[in-house]
Amino acid sequence: MKQTTLGMVLILAALAAAQTPTQPTPAQPGTTTGRPPIHAKTQEEYQAYQAAVGSPTPEAMEKAASDFATKFPTSDLRVLLYRALMQTYQKAGDSQGMLNAGLKVLAIDKDDPEALIGVAEVQEEHTSVTDLDRDQRMDEAVANAQHALATIETDLAVPAGVPAERVDAYKRYLRATAWAIVGTIQYKREQYADAEATLRKSIDADPSTPDAVVILRLALALDQEKKYPEALQQAQRAVDLTQEASEVGKMARTERDRLVVQTGGNNSSGNSTAPAGNSAAPAGNSAPPAGNSAPPANAPQNPAAPPH
Repeated sequence: MKQTTLGMVLILAALAAAQTPTQPTPAQPGTTTGRPPIHAKTQEEYQAYQAAVGSPTPEAMEKAASDFATKFPTSDLRVLLYRALMQTYQKAGDSQGMLNAGLKVLAIDKDDPEALIGVAEVQEEHTSVTDLDRDQRMDEAVANAQHALATIETDLAVPAGVPAERVDAYKRYLRATAWAIVGTIQYKREQYADAEATLRKSIDADPSTPDAVVILRLALALDQEKKYPEALQQAQRAVDLTQEASEVGKMARTERDRLVVQTGGNNSSGNSTAPAGNSAAPAGNSAPPAGNSAPPANAPQNPAAPPH
């Protein structure tokens, strides 16, 4: 979903690198840690996990994950392994594989915010207007994203010893992505005022890493509400955050140029009606652009090895 994938990859790498082969660090009084860090119970379990997560292909990893779950049916590492599988399928562009892996995480832990967001994003992005179960899938995506928002603080497992600022950055990313999913569905349902409010929540949730896709979606929602000057401001912001040759960059520039005509070149804040004879706002069924990537699904990828 986010354009700032590289920044989040660096955060996730830091989270994984911080994991050391020690017992969990006790929480300090007054701190909020959420779920305790996940650890292997035995050396055999840890080694089996490492072998599975290092599989060379998504298909090989899926088989290894299934074998691991059969051999260690109560292992907490199953969650981390299926998260890793979810991300591997995402990188391979296999949305169905990603969805299936996310559902396996949720079958083990229904409150896992990373899996909830990954599943919600697939449901949102890969449901078309012609699908007979479209409304049901959209309702499920909204419910999953909202559930994730309720569990980020309490159910996000991270390795022991990770600096609080890195955990907070990841939480901001997850919140922004969850709100973006809900706002996009509201836009697709032509609930433009709701979409505007929700997409603003997404942007405000992670202001240090603005996402051009979400900002463009906000511009489109404002456009539909005939808030043309505000829409132009957001479209220009999306332009400033994108390369001209990229898909999102082209769409942002098209929307910006249309709104310049619509406002007579005026991008001051406030509402406006379209000048007579100018092009109308985009059709209500025009969907915002799809995001570039699924939410990172395996932040605590490397569990702590058990003590020797």
